Amino acid sequence: MQSIIFDYAVFLLLIALSFGVLIYSKLSGPKEQTKADYVFASKGSVSMGAMLLSIARGFLGVKVFLGYPSEFYYRGSGMWETLYGMSLAFPLVLYFFLPVYFNLGITSVYQYLDMRFKSRLVRRLASGTYFIRSILNLGVTVFTPCVALKTVMGLPYWFSIILITSIAIVFTLLGGLRSAILADAVQSLVMIGCSIVIIVHGFFIAKGPLNVFEVTKERNRLDFFNFDMDPTIRVSTISATLGQLFMSLSMFGCQQNFVQRYFSMDSQKQVEKALWLTIPLMIFLFSLSWIVGMVIFTVYADCDPRALGYISEIDEIIPFYIEDKFYFLPGFMGLVLASLFNSGLSILVSNLNSISTVAWEDFVSQIPVFKGASEKNQLLCIKSLSVITGFIVMGVAFIVAQSSGVIDASQLMTSATSGPLLGVFVLAMFFPSTNWKGAAAGMISSHLMTLFIVIGSLSMAKVPEYLPVSTEGCTNTTFSPHIEPIFDVQYSQYKMSFINKTHDDLGVSSVLSSPKVKSSSNDGELNINDQPFSNSDLFFSDILTMLYSITYMYYSLLGTFVTVFVGVIVSYMTGKNKTDTNNYIQIN
Repeated sequence: MQSIIFDYAVFLLLIALSFGVLIYSKLSGPKEQTKADYVFASKGSVSMGAMLLSIARGFLGVKVFLGYPSEFYYRGSGMWETLYGMSLAFPLVLYFFLPVYFNLGITSVYQYLDMRFKSRLVRRLASGTYFIRSILNLGVTVFTPCVALKTVMGLPYWFSIILITSIAIVFTLLGGLRSAILADAVQSLVMIGCSIVIIVHGFFIAKGPLNVFEVTKERNRLDFFNFDMDPTIRVSTISATLGQLFMSLSMFGCQQNFVQRYFSMDSQKQVEKALWLTIPLMIFLFSLSWIVGMVIFTVYADCDPRALGYISEIDEIIPFYIEDKFYFLPGFMGLVLASLFNSGLSILVSNLNSISTVAWEDFVSQIPVFKGASEKNQLLCIKSLSVITGFIVMGVAFIVAQSSGVIDASQLMTSATSGPLLGVFVLAMFFPSTNWKGAAAGMISSHLMTLFIVIGSLSMAKVPEYLPVSTEGCTNTTFSPHIEPIFDVQYSQYKMSFINKTHDDLGVSSVLSSPKVKSSSNDGELNINDQPFSNSDLFFSDILTMLYSITYMYYSLLGTFVTVFVGVIVSYMTGKNKTDTNNYIQIN
């Protein structure tokens, strides 16, 4: 009971400290907030270290602490290899994207597309893509800490979602980008500290790092360099590298919230230095979460809590582990929960800032009634848009609550929206002969194709693929004293072995494929010769099934290719004419 009181006290204290950071940022910043102060951090007002942590945090999000350890525990190390794609993306952004628009003096990065194609349509398509992607990903960000709050404190998802988004809206109204960057930096440091504590303590329980490595290797969790070219495999070395490369290029090179941070630095050289330093920081933060997953898996290698019913979702394994193994350290669970809560909060605040800025610059400001608005009224409109966006994110978070894990949800949403956005920037920068008609046609075609595949994929009956777990070593003393004991270990072991056997018998291919039919209908089952489908219908159905089965890791690559291919073809067919020139609307 005393431990719970400490946890709640620490949880509330850290949330109060977050408000303290906001107030400090408000008091130490300009007395009268301008639109520029709200949209960007003043030059020199944020240290290099804080900016690095904010950039890394903005990409990895809350999932780095909660999602990746559970990913390793139940699915193995395959997703770790997305690091290859991330690392390759930074030099490409530095040398190809950054020089193009760093000194343009723009507020929204999508103004560049307006300048290049002389088309408001292309600019708005890109802005709309960013808006949709950000809303979807923020839904995942908001939902992630809610998993921990439900597991430990019993707070229902709806309550936590409303609480986080409501506080974020207040933060957004009071603060600006500088406040969000400082909050990102503080939460990153707290999260790193918590991860290190979990790892060091876990090494002690698991009898050292060598044993952790051996156990995870023996149980097939360390599966690197899988060069299988099958596009239906959820994640392989090829799909992780290529898929994440295209996703990362789209995010770091074409996404407003990151470019907004670049514009807040003193010079282009400082941005280059920051991005080079971000690579080792990203590798460190990313790898830290996987080591946490290795430690937790080793501790529970012979007694999986999910198989016994202690948790219902795979993402609950981290909060359960802390509740189970850190009962002796009063307040630590509260620290972790507050860190997750505040991290989701700070990421949401910084993104609401960026989204509302894009919505104002690329959509609302073009409405006749808002043209010519004073800077004060523009700031008021941007903040109002932040409130509206916050409520939209709240609705998306409720939808995400129905998904099968934060990693799947996040990767799917990012990959599905990366292709059209990256593709139109590639057209603008590397294909000088393309026009606005090709760019618009490419983006629309890419969106339609990706949407078609995603809807088809989600409509297929799929069973989540998890690696085998064990309950053979479970006893009534496996977990700490305050965890409700297992009264029927034998039954749990029997149940788990039955589940594993059933899974092995079915196999992944049988889950993803159509129901089997027999060549004979004597037992009442459908005979293949009796099906009222022609060979062409079956062939078309097989093609669709194969298309829907493509892993979401390739959506960004496919989307980029379709945008560029259609954009080049349509531009070639339409050519340059007076309409292209007349279509340009002067940027205010």
